[in-house]
Amino acid sequence: MIDIKYFLNGFKSIKGVGSPAIALGASFVAIGALLKNLGFTIQESIFSTFLTYALPGSLVMAESMFIGASLINIFIAVWLVNARLYPMTVALMPLLMHETQPRWKYYLSCHFIAVSSWLIMKDNYENIEKENRIDFWIGIGTATWSVAIFSTIIGYVASDFLNRDILIGLAIINPIYFICMMIGAMRTLQISLSVILGTILGPAFYFLSPEWCILFGGFVAGSIAFLLGEKSDS
Repeated sequence: MIDIKYFLNGFKSIKGVGSPAIALGASFVAIGALLKNLGFTIQESIFSTFLTYALPGSLVMAESMFIGASLINIFIAVWLVNARLYPMTVALMPLLMHETQPRWKYYLSCHFIAVSSWLIMKDNYENIEKENRIDFWIGIGTATWSVAIFSTIIGYVASDFLNRDILIGLAIINPIYFICMMIGAMRTLQISLSVILGTILGPAFYFLSPEWCILFGGFVAGSIAFLLGEKSDS
């Protein structure tokens, strides 16, 4: 069973002005309004966030349905855009694994992988005994997931009062927050190089391939940062 004490501690960890949940909520307000404008019912909008729980995935899904893409194409598109969560999963799960915990908790908790919940866990895991981290993580995930669903409802209901400029502003709060977090984490050569080079190469690759510029820029910047960082450590 889930340890309620650590679950509630994780659930409450999203509080505070510096919490990623604030930026997450603002972005999903925009998602809720967007889904209504695209013709989704409130039930479909809630179900979308319930299952997708990732801002880029929700945007890709909504836009793909709007242009009439097939279900298989929508599935592949959302799967590809959410593949960015795989490195976070690889980095996080070893910190949560403990032989006393059942496997079903880890399967369940994979749904909660998102940048917002990942940041909260990375900031707190050292203060928690390893055998209790998975319960703490499930609490964080449930809280941020609930924020996303609740914010989608707010955005859907308030969509008539939100103009285009407000929606764009709400949608970019989350990426801006993550950029600030990455800048604040620039304490090693690898991280510093990846952030700086990514900022430069992303726009540079736009002139070669607007559709793939972010992927190419991130891949090249991350590879260079990793190789130079490994060389400096050896």
